[in-house]
Amino acid sequence: MSEVTHQQAELLLKLYDLRREPRLRQARAWYVEKFTPVTSPEEFMTKYPPGGEESTHLRMVTSYWEMVASIINRGLIDDELFFENTGEPWVVWEKVKPLIPAWREMFKSPGMMANLEKLAARMEAYWEKRGPGSVEVRREFFRRMAQPAAKAAGE
Repeated sequence: MSEVTHQQAELLLKLYDLRREPRLRQARAWYVEKFTPVTSPEEFMTKYPPGGEESTHLRMVTSYWEMVASIINRGLIDDELFFENTGEPWVVWEKVKPLIPAWREMFKSPGMMANLEKLAARMEAYWEKRGPGSVEVRREFFRRMAQPAAKAAGE
């Protein structure tokens, strides 16, 4: 276990405090409970058109966690401290991951969501080291959790 500084703990608490902002909390709830992944930008634009509430939720959640991932990836908060206290950025990455290659191509932005991708990979390595097979168990859990949301959305 590495030595965690008081500043790192304070920053972690600040990030958690920001998550409690009502609009972001609403967006996070929608993302976890109702956002169903899509595989193409066309499907995305149909399901979550720009200017719509759902598109706003998606952008709020992904941009928040991309920012947090940038902070963690630069070592401003100890990985282990962070990984012990949240799994949400991994969930966000798992749900948006199918879209990323198309978005990177569409926007000519090969680094789009790269911070979140890198953080999610490190989280998986951390979890697997402590509990081999745990990542697949998590994926299966979220696949099952997504089924009611997909049915409610008429898929």
